[in-house]
Amino acid sequence: MARVAIVTGGTRGIGEAISLALHDMGMKVAASYAGNDEKARDFTARTGIPAFKWDVADFDACQEGVNAVEEALGCVDIVVNNAGITRDATLMRMTYHMWKEVIDTNLGGCFNMAKATFTGMRDRKWGRIVNIGSINGQAGQYGQVNYAAAKSGIHGFTKALAQEGAKFGITVNAIAPGYIDTDMVAAVPPEVLEKIVAKIPVGRLGQAREIARGVAFLCSEDGGFVTGSTLSINGGQHMY
Repeated sequence: MARVAIVTGGTRGIGEAISLALHDMGMKVAASYAGNDEKARDFTARTGIPAFKWDVADFDACQEGVNAVEEALGCVDIVVNNAGITRDATLMRMTYHMWKEVIDTNLGGCFNMAKATFTGMRDRKWGRIVNIGSINGQAGQYGQVNYAAAKSGIHGFTKALAQEGAKFGITVNAIAPGYIDTDMVAAVPPEVLEKIVAKIPVGRLGQAREIARGVAFLCSEDGGFVTGSTLSINGGQHMY
């Protein structure tokens, strides 16, 4: 029987690439999204992958969203926590709302989705949770205390939950992408982007499909002995 996977933020950018990679592996994939109905409809029309709308920052909405996916596709075996937002500003200019919105979505979303699916995985003695962190959660980034804190928290969340899931056949891992050629990065001013690329040893931005390949491995049967790990895919920009 095909595994059922949820990819949050799964209709655009890195999330879309992950949804397609898991679909190509023969999984039944549900892509969640928060706001853009038009792009979600286009995604489903192009890929055949159903899209479900809910806000990962909302605990109850995650419970209801997972229930809807399970009614449509079956019990959820795999969760990829990819949904994330930015609200960049220096600390002096950052409002409490900007801080809380990023923490609730980027980090809180991981908790909410794990709570909605972990029990089922444990009962069935198999599961995969992959959390998308960031190079900026490892190295920090000027003007991103909220984003860096949330992404750094994801790496700690991953290691702790991996210890809880291991004896039940549940692996929990993270991927820390570097700068990837997505709409979010495309919005960076060209002169700033040029400086970023100059610091990447391989001399280019990453591609979303390169992140998706890492996720696909961690979600596969072959990834069963990897848990509590963070896979850095960043072109050598940050090594540790």
